[in-house]
Amino acid sequence: MAPTILNLHRQPPFTTKDGSTIRSLLDRSNAPVQHQSLAEASLPTGHATQRHFHRLSEEFYFLLEGTALMEIDGTSQPVAPGDAILIPPGAWHQITATSPLRFLCCCAPPYDPSDTFFATP
Repeated sequence: MAPTILNLHRQPPFTTKDGSTIRSLLDRSNAPVQHQSLAEASLPTGHATQRHFHRLSEEFYFLLEGTALMEIDGTSQPVAPGDAILIPPGAWHQITATSPLRFLCCCAPPYDPSDTFFATP
């Protein structure tokens, strides 16, 4: 099998309804992924992801640039470049950019929109 090598800047970005921009690096939509997925996310200052949880996926965030407030199951703390964040399956979470933010998201099993559940207003 030939190696799968995808370049970040060749992956089409899309903007979610909460204003974050996502580039899928490796997932089931663009590679023969079996057990995990990797994406880059960015948020402008003052924007946040919509609070949500995943029933099956364990998720890691790794901050590359910027600062944010990370909330997991009601506990918030500031995060900065170099911080790695574990988000267990079933944990409600939201990240709010306090400066322009860029981070990596890894999900195992691979990200699947049907495994994302949002808080109701």
